Amino acid sequence: MARQLSKCPVCDSGTRVSEVSCDRCGAQVRANFDPCPFCRLPAEHLSFLDTFLRCEGNLSRVERELGISYPTVRGRFSAALAALGFSNPAPASHQPDPAERRRTILDRLASGDLSAAEAAEALRAVEAPPNGKDVGSNG
Repeated sequence: MARQLSKCPVCDSGTRVSEVSCDRCGAQVRANFDPCPFCRLPAEHLSFLDTFLRCEGNLSRVERELGISYPTVRGRFSAALAALGFSNPAPASHQPDPAERRRTILDRLASGDLSAAEAAEALRAVEAPPNGKDVGSNG
């Protein structure tokens, strides 16, 4: 089945659905219907969102399934949100929360992308307090 046209093929302006019909009984309804926001998305955003939903919203799983880096996954997710009209309050350089970062490190260790020493170092970096001082430090 063809996708709904979101732009006019003649002048490139937005389109709207003004008629729907029933395949079974032939009933027709004419009105100005609100457009589906997902119908207006480019194919690459739809494909990404399909993968995101199959991965139950777990960006680390999306990263593994698509074979792309975590920052690329975040960027594509932010772009899809923006295309849907949702603003992303986090800056583009936003780091995932510590739990997500630990999960990503452990996933990479399990898949062989990191050695045990590299994973230990990365986990220590996640645990380091933002001011750079050791947890037991007094000053």
